[in-house]
Amino acid sequence: MTTQQKALLLKTKHGQFTIENIPIPTPGPDELLVKIESAALNPLDWKVQAWGIVREDYPIILGYDVAGIVEKVGPGVQKFVRGDKVMFQAGPTSNYGAFQQYALSKAHLTAKVPNNITFDEAASIPVGVNTATLGLFSHGITLDGDALYPPYGKSGHGKYAGKPIVIFGGSSCVGQFTLQVAKLAGFSPIITTASLRNADILKELGATHVFDRNLSSSALREEIAKTTSKPLEIVYDTISIPVTQNAAFDITAPDGYLVLLLPEAIDPVKKASQPKHVIFHEGATDSVFDESNRIWSTLTGLVEEGVIKPMRVQILSGGLAGVVEGLDLLKNDKVSATKLVVHPQETA
Repeated sequence: MTTQQKALLLKTKHGQFTIENIPIPTPGPDELLVKIESAALNPLDWKVQAWGIVREDYPIILGYDVAGIVEKVGPGVQKFVRGDKVMFQAGPTSNYGAFQQYALSKAHLTAKVPNNITFDEAASIPVGVNTATLGLFSHGITLDGDALYPPYGKSGHGKYAGKPIVIFGGSSCVGQFTLQVAKLAGFSPIITTASLRNADILKELGATHVFDRNLSSSALREEIAKTTSKPLEIVYDTISIPVTQNAAFDITAPDGYLVLLLPEAIDPVKKASQPKHVIFHEGATDSVFDESNRIWSTLTGLVEEGVIKPMRVQILSGGLAGVVEGLDLLKNDKVSATKLVVHPQETA
């Protein structure tokens, strides 16, 4: 096996991406070395470059969604062997980044790819399902006095039948997987906001009602009121820009829970007058990464059963060189209900 690989580097904060040759890392305990067949893009990738957020360890390799083939197995790893097809969420350092030809993964945060999906489809899953499940089940959210019980195992399936949930941004990556997790947990009705052209897709994933994302806050409240009279104890805003945060806060029931994926931007006067729990879920940071192993230990089976479905994918040409084009598409809101994927092994 060669000792060098091609990688897409962001060498300085706010800098430009360049493709360079770098050493292939060696797996340590609880690690796998994965030959990356498919790597998917996320909005966070362009935000790190444009805004200079999250990472300070330059030069860095971005990319958080990976599918590929196990090339080497680190000491002590029991559940994987060379040649296994796997998927994992990359991070938090460059050895784990998706935008290279070989990357490390943590074995306990890796799942085998079942035969009913492709590498490209597998690469659409990790960030979305990880963020959906951790956002709901790692923050002490309670219903009827008990902590929210995750649906990873059979005992959690259908547990919250009759409990409504609202998911802002159902067409987004995280939105699509939050819909599926909510359906698995039994929530009903499952209400989401999105572009109405994606309504059929979102209903297939679990949404019972899809409302136009451009509705005003008051109009949205009126539509939801026609759908359910029960208090909205859990609202998940996968978009989390100021306008959606405030609309989501408005519909959250008193003492209910609003989950955000970006720092809070709720009107402080409004917040001071209404007692509600606002949760900022930062994603797979070091503090929550290990908590995700429960979904990873059951993910292969859930995908194989069709309970968790991959996103639609669009393949970008040019290997790692296609990442820059894809990030521009994401930045300019030119992607809807679809995951952009590159093939690092095709890099010239």
